[in-house]
Amino acid sequence: MIVTVTANPSTDRTIELAGPLRRGEVHRAARVVDQPGGKGINVARVVRAAGLPTLAVLPARADDPFIDSLRAVALPHQAVSADGTVRTNLTVAEPDGTTTKINDAGTAVSAEAGAALRTTILARAEGADWLALCGSLPPGLPEDWYAQVLAATASLHCRVAVDTSGAPLAAVAAARPALLKPNSDELAELTGDDPAGMERSAAQGDPSVAAAASRTLADRTGGTVLTTLGAAGALLTTPDGIWFATAPAVAVRSTVGAGDASLAGYLIAHLRGADEAGLLRSAVAHGSAAAALPGTTPPTPDLLDEAGVSVSRLS
Repeated sequence: MIVTVTANPSTDRTIELAGPLRRGEVHRAARVVDQPGGKGINVARVVRAAGLPTLAVLPARADDPFIDSLRAVALPHQAVSADGTVRTNLTVAEPDGTTTKINDAGTAVSAEAGAALRTTILARAEGADWLALCGSLPPGLPEDWYAQVLAATASLHCRVAVDTSGAPLAAVAAARPALLKPNSDELAELTGDDPAGMERSAAQGDPSVAAAASRTLADRTGGTVLTTLGAAGALLTTPDGIWFATAPAVAVRSTVGAGDASLAGYLIAHLRGADEAGLLRSAVAHGSAAAALPGTTPPTPDLLDEAGVSVSRLS
């Protein structure tokens, strides 16, 4: 069982344009897609598509239309009652794969709702293989909320993965999760490196800069770090070594949710007993497949190109 937490869920509206986005001009949408989203929801949908058991935990009113959208995609979920309406995030996708995102901050979660959410998470995590804490925190929850939840799982036999950014990422990194899933920007937040330089060097066949930063972070947390580098591939850093994978070539439609699919790919492979190379191969194959789909559509197993992922051990 993989339990995901989406503290700040969203309806993800993707507007696909027929041409490039021109600031200040009128555009007509070639296609508009609304999907239930938020990082933990995206991870759970990919796990569900792989045929593995999952549960998505989130705050939302029982009558929120967002809950109907979860039912429509047959995603097992548990909603903890919260005030307000689930936010809508907007993505504008250009034909060349460039995506522009406009995210709402989300509806404030009260202290009472936050406490109820934490209680539900811990109850569901007991007996689960993985608990994935994903995405931004809504107004009302403290910046170290993920770190607090992680600390409360210490007595449970459940591994915890975290994918977040900003102050919540800094707080949870100090709490030593089993797995952190930063992208290059998030890794740079913690190590002070240049994210564009890391991706550029990796794309040119030299992942050493990103690998050194990932090693610094892994040593700090004592766990595993899965670093996604966009089209350049990804790194898996453990206490025992570093692996680098290049991604298969795909026609990119939307990069939104690709990192979430990579995290799901890792968790899926871990449940199936894969070694480090297999974990990274699955992560990159899932992320690449997601990037070729519209919006945050979860990739299904038949779309994966694991043979097109090249994995090498760096140390």
